[in-house]
Amino acid sequence: MNKFFLTSLVALTGFTAAAQQNPQWRKVFESINTEVQQHSQAYATLKEATETIGHRLTGSKNGAKAEEYAFNLLKSYGFTDVKYQPFTVESWSRGTLAVSVGSTAGALQPVKSVSLAHSPVKVDLTLEVVDMGNGLEVDYQANPALVKDKFALVYLGILPGTTGRSLHRSEKTAIAIKYGAKGIIVINTVDGGTLLTGTASVTGKLIPIPAVCIGKEDGMKLKEQLKTGKLYSRINMTNFSGPIKARNVVATIKGSGIPNEKIVIGGHLDSWDLATGAIDNGIGSFSVLDMARTFKKLKLAPKRTVEFVMFMGEEQGLLGSRAYVNAAIADKSIDNLRYMLNFDMTGDVRNFSSSAPESKDLFQSVGSIAASIDTTFKNGFSTGAGLHSDNQPFMLQGVPTGGGGGGRGPGAGNGPAGCYHADCDVLSLINNQQGMRNTVRFVSMLIYGIADTDVITAKKLNDEETKEFLLSHNLKEPLVLEGEWRWKD
Repeated sequence: MNKFFLTSLVALTGFTAAAQQNPQWRKVFESINTEVQQHSQAYATLKEATETIGHRLTGSKNGAKAEEYAFNLLKSYGFTDVKYQPFTVESWSRGTLAVSVGSTAGALQPVKSVSLAHSPVKVDLTLEVVDMGNGLEVDYQANPALVKDKFALVYLGILPGTTGRSLHRSEKTAIAIKYGAKGIIVINTVDGGTLLTGTASVTGKLIPIPAVCIGKEDGMKLKEQLKTGKLYSRINMTNFSGPIKARNVVATIKGSGIPNEKIVIGGHLDSWDLATGAIDNGIGSFSVLDMARTFKKLKLAPKRTVEFVMFMGEEQGLLGSRAYVNAAIADKSIDNLRYMLNFDMTGDVRNFSSSAPESKDLFQSVGSIAASIDTTFKNGFSTGAGLHSDNQPFMLQGVPTGGGGGGRGPGAGNGPAGCYHADCDVLSLINNQQGMRNTVRFVSMLIYGIADTDVITAKKLNDEETKEFLLSHNLKEPLVLEGEWRWKD
């Protein structure tokens, strides 16, 4: 999913208080630091998985292999309380695709392209193409009928020289459908003809129109041609869709003092099928698995219960995290969730973040000890709210969310942005294994501190407080498009 959709991100540095520190934490954090620096298996297990499994598409045989791999790995680390959490997913996989474009319907030339999930099972349409700019609501409002029964040509981000806040590709698809488009052609923002895959559905279910991505150079050429004449395109595709079982993998360490309160640490194990998903989300999920290993190896038992969760179905609509939250609502344990920490394409953590500003003192209390153990930890703190990753279902129920931020940029193991959801998202992008070790050791310290502190000041928001929080971060528009806005004006 789009992990870059962050709003109202505010850096809060200048830590002034350490009132929530426990004197015993330093010894624990030092043991975490030593264990991870000397024995981390995050990179090694990710390497093994990419070599023996390949991609980890939810609903595929590879996806099931990845679930089993994570389950067995956690068992090997000594977890006795590890389980599958099954859920039904609308499985989608690509079949055939041919996209061609020309100045007349009878003179079309092929264009390199890739299908976006969850496009229809079978489509063969030849229609006129209309340039809809950034694909935002404002681009349609000037002439609402312009794209009706045509293909919308839409830029993935915000075009140079234009303004506006970009939306997720699925939300741009929903807008195109709203105005009567019969298909959408998305122009990638990355140079070099790179193609991006991902879901074009806000619900994780089939959409009624075909959605495809083409390279930046091809797309910008089409935009220029449309300035002087008409263009037509044929989209001929087949895909597979059908319900299938998928499974989250959950490993639990029961709290030693306040077991009913729970801290959830998650990352999505699934990936798209164009590559092996080393960055999205290998570096996040396999770091979380190594955090779990570290806790068991050191026999860490903080006051609150800690759950390490490998979510499936994130790429197809946050399906695994939605299933987890729905189950928590059903059994009324949702009110016991004190934090959800999400690690999605998170590499080389050097700072902490949270949706709740009240988290600052606690997070930086932990961070001050981490920084004294290793001065490369910067101990910055940021607060904000983001959609389109597994934090979202938790955040919509008022649960404080958080995670970590990097300190070195792409060269430390996040990989080039152009490989996001592309066929170049492979293990060789991780050119610094230390980045994964940094994520594991510093976040393990944060997990322990949150789970062991006497008082957590960040609270679960009630329904009205959640609404105000989302409004303050300008998230109503995308949530309405997703059908996730449950409040009446």
